[in-house]
Formats: sequence, structure tokens, C-alpha cells
Amino acid sequence: MRFHVITLFPDLVNSYLSESILARAINEKKISVLFYNPRDFVKPTKVQKGKEKPYLRVDNKPYGGGPGMVIEAEPVLKAIEVALRRCEVRGARLEKKSKKIVLKTRNSKLAPKIVFFSPDGKNFDTKYAKNSVKKYSDIILICGRYEGIDSRVKKIFKMENISVGPYVLTGGEIPAMILIDSISRQIEGVLGNFDSREEEREASSEMYTRPEVIAYKGKKYKVPKVLLSGNHKDIEEWRKTH
Repeated sequence: MRFHVITLFPDLVNSYLSESILARAINEKKISVLFYNPRDFVKPTKVQKGKEKPYLRVDNKPYGGGPGMVIEAEPVLKAIEVALRRCEVRGARLEKKSKKIVLKTRNSKLAPKIVFFSPDGKNFDTKYAKNSVKKYSDIILICGRYEGIDSRVKKIFKMENISVGPYVLTGGEIPAMILIDSISRQIEGVLGNFDSREEEREASSEMYTRPEVIAYKGKKYKVPKVLLSGNHKDIEEWRKTH
């Protein structure tokens, strides 16, 4: 599984990926994450060309007025196109379908999924994560910022609006990390024990480990007796209600 992340802040996502289970999954080549910064697709102005590290802006004022800035369409379109080129396989090609650009391939699983994060999009859940592993080998994640991205991007490329919750965030990087994390754990070999996925077994929100008794500010807190009983049937029944 390859994740292609289009973001103005790749280090923000990469910092999360560089630790723990996902870092190991990347090192063991169970997954890979590629970044595309829209700023890399902006040409410097004549004044900027003489500077060692020119600040290449990708945003502009919204038509019709209003607060904030909107990310321009062109640098995002170019980033998507480069990501799609990397997804190309033998016999695949970019073509227009129903006025939108898609990657046409004989093997449907090799056709990448493009995800656009939006609070009013389709709710992301574990079922979506599982289906993604079955259907796609490449997923392109578009992370918006500021007031959003020029809406013409969604009109040009076929993509799906996805929401990770009924709230607004400052950018799409956190939703991207959520999708990468949730989808990756559905790939066999990413978790040390594939059966340890909580969604595949009877799991409780209450968990305990040693010591059996903890004393805190004069009060003792004990592990529920049923968990010490060794009676697996009673333990499973307890987990269903706790």
C-alpha cells in the first residue's frame, strides 16, 4: 500500500510516521508514504529568482471577498498529476472520463483512490479502511489549509470527500494521519499480531495490568476479580459490558 500525501507541511505528517508501528511498517516495506508539496510546483517571480530560498506562495484572496486565503488550484493540480504518474502501471494512462481526469487501468486495484478531506464528506470508519486495503494499492490524500483549496481541483480530478468527524480542523494533515494509521493496521504484517486488532475481537474499554492492587492517596484500587479468575467465559462476558 502506498500513500501519496499532498500537503504544504510534510514534516508535520512525517513526524508522526517516524515513530512506533508505522515507522516499522515503512522500514519493513509494508507501506510507503510519499509527499508532494504544492510549493514545489510554483515558479519564483523575477524578484524571487535572485534569492537563495524564496518564499513561494500558493494562496490568494478569495473571489467574492471574505476572510482568509484560498490555496490556488494550479500547484495542487500539478502535485496530483505527479502523484498519479507515480501510480501508473503497465498499460495504464491518464484520460478524461465524465469531464474528470482518471487513471485508466485494466486492473481496478491498481487504479488509485483520491481523497479530499471535508467536514461534510462521507464519514470515515473501520469498514472504509478495510475496503481500501481490498480495493486499492495507492491512495492519494489531499490536505487543505487556510480557507480551503480552489474548488476547481475537485471538478478536474475524480475524488471522494471524506470526513473524520463533525468538526473543523486547521488542515487536512491530521485526517491524513488518521487514514494512514487506520488503513495500515488492516494490512497483514503491520501489527505484530494481526489478531490483536480490537475491531476483530471482543475488546473492553477497561484494561488492567500488574500490580494487582494500587494504593493512591490512602485509597486502594484493585483489578476486577473476574479478570483474575481464569474463567475465560466469565471474562468474555465481562468485556462485553465494560
